[in-house]
Amino acid sequence: MTDFSIIAVFFVGLLGGVHCLGMCGSIVGILTTQLPKNKPLWPFHLAYSGGRILSYGVAGGLVGSVGAAGLLWRDQVPIQHLLFALSSLMLIALGLYLAGLGHFVRRIEGVGRGLWQRLQPLTRRLFPVSTPWRAFQLGMVWGWLPCGLVYSVLLTALASGSTRSGALIMLAFGLGTLPNLLLIGLFWQRVKGWVQQPKVRLSAGLLVVALGVYGLIKVAYTFYINGWTGACHVAA
Repeated sequence: MTDFSIIAVFFVGLLGGVHCLGMCGSIVGILTTQLPKNKPLWPFHLAYSGGRILSYGVAGGLVGSVGAAGLLWRDQVPIQHLLFALSSLMLIALGLYLAGLGHFVRRIEGVGRGLWQRLQPLTRRLFPVSTPWRAFQLGMVWGWLPCGLVYSVLLTALASGSTRSGALIMLAFGLGTLPNLLLIGLFWQRVKGWVQQPKVRLSAGLLVVALGVYGLIKVAYTFYINGWTGACHVAA
């Protein structure tokens, strides 16, 4: 399921511009106001996103390692498929949130609040953002900001059952978010109005829901063909 996961999470990142505007838009806006006025903006925003995506990859590798340890019980429980089903359910919840039809995603953002409270003070040392390197460092820290969109994709990385696959999944997700955050940073006012349109929110949300439903169908088909015991031995 890893190939599907990589493609799916890339589109989740790409379609998650509605969420990015609310969660990271203000951060990117603050970053923009802090940048030197006599220098081009794009190297700073690209460096910031590069640091953020790197943090996503590290997080994906870590949870992928945890998933690999969980596969020690795969002979008794099809844990990888169950985790993939959970990640698909999270995608559905996320899609409903993007469409403005649910708020469950907001609740799970509290999971990483403790870690963020320890990391947030590091951002103060990086202002003003006078060089792309400082922007890159700032992105690495902000990559750990509690975010329901990131957490839902981390479940997919966990289900991959591999350090490498987990990292690749989160890197693909990060690359999917790159166009949105670059556009937000460079064209803040124009993008803000377009992304907040109800039709855009609904369309993006329903597409993410469709990805989650497709993931559930793949898991259900595996169990239908192989049964509970057989699914324990099917490579995902």
